[in-house]
Amino acid sequence: MSDSNVQAPPLEKLLTHHSEKWRGFDRDVLPLPVAEMDFPIADPIRTVLQEMVAKSDLGYLGSVPELGQGFAQFAAVRWNWEVDTSQVRVAADVGVAVVEVLRVFTKPGDKILINSPVYQNFFNWIQETHLEKIDLPFTRTGSDDGIDNPWQLDLVAMEKIYADGLRVHLLCSPHNPLGRIFSKAELTRIAEMAKKYNVLVISDEIHAPLTYISSDFTPFLAVSDAAREVGITVTAASKGWNIAGLKCAIIVSQNEAINARLVELPMAVHFRASILGAFASAAAFADGGIWLDSVIRQLDHNRYLIRDLLAAKLPSVKYHIPHNGYLAWLDLSTLNLGDDPSATLLQKGRVAFNPGHSYGAQCPQYVRLNFATSPEIITEAIERILHTL
Repeated sequence: MSDSNVQAPPLEKLLTHHSEKWRGFDRDVLPLPVAEMDFPIADPIRTVLQEMVAKSDLGYLGSVPELGQGFAQFAAVRWNWEVDTSQVRVAADVGVAVVEVLRVFTKPGDKILINSPVYQNFFNWIQETHLEKIDLPFTRTGSDDGIDNPWQLDLVAMEKIYADGLRVHLLCSPHNPLGRIFSKAELTRIAEMAKKYNVLVISDEIHAPLTYISSDFTPFLAVSDAAREVGITVTAASKGWNIAGLKCAIIVSQNEAINARLVELPMAVHFRASILGAFASAAAFADGGIWLDSVIRQLDHNRYLIRDLLAAKLPSVKYHIPHNGYLAWLDLSTLNLGDDPSATLLQKGRVAFNPGHSYGAQCPQYVRLNFATSPEIITEAIERILHTL
């Protein structure tokens, strides 16, 4: 198998893996919750890891200019974004990055905005930093025609929240679990409001590399001068290249005043990252394009496979085709699986998904399905839902 033809191994091989996805459930459970991929890693990543291990090059992480350079190269090619490598900082993961940035720019009790349903750890990070959570939820206003994402935000209501003493907007872009990509017009409006009301926008862009060719992702800091004045991006190679366990993320700014504030980050934010993760991430951004494109083609096939399987076997389940990533957001409310469909499916169907309520209290009948795997495993997962009924 080459980087230009990446495929997931069969289930029996995946069952030998050591990650939480494969050890967190009984062996007879088909696990599709944890946001990691089942694909073999890219050759450039494998090469740098093998070379470092062979040389016992496993010390503490020091200077790693290759990471900023690799990310800048990737951002320029994929998104036409000119990154200032002097404003790229290292952290252990995106969660650590967000928490530490919040500690620099906020004090306990400050207001922070999120838009649910959203990645469940957003709630944990807010609790850890003792901020006041303000939630402006998405509403499902569109149709599931596979063309437009049906989830929308009320920007008029958002401006009222911005004007009411908001300190930070924690943006999930592209959005997890909705697979939604914000338009440039939406991001421009958010940046303008943030500048007007002195709000910091922290844009979690960890899923951005996995954008389908039919969609256009715009980095927040590439939107406008206003966005660069008010924004910080946190991201990583971990989702795009399936190396979350190597522990490395980056914090990116593009404004001298914000950069000066980020100097206040503790030195440990850098040194707690992994040396293997930093150099693997640099290799991913600089040389992992062939692998990434192959994976995106496989995910593109899988997102439509889910549509076809549901249409044939479970037509009442609502599913919109995501524009980014490998997460399917399924509305199972018509299946009458109880208060928590994920718990019923785990118990009776022996298939594991993320429960919708963990992303937002308004979504108890949803589940999140990770389709970064083989078509055979996806097909089996849908069959197990069917057999639960």
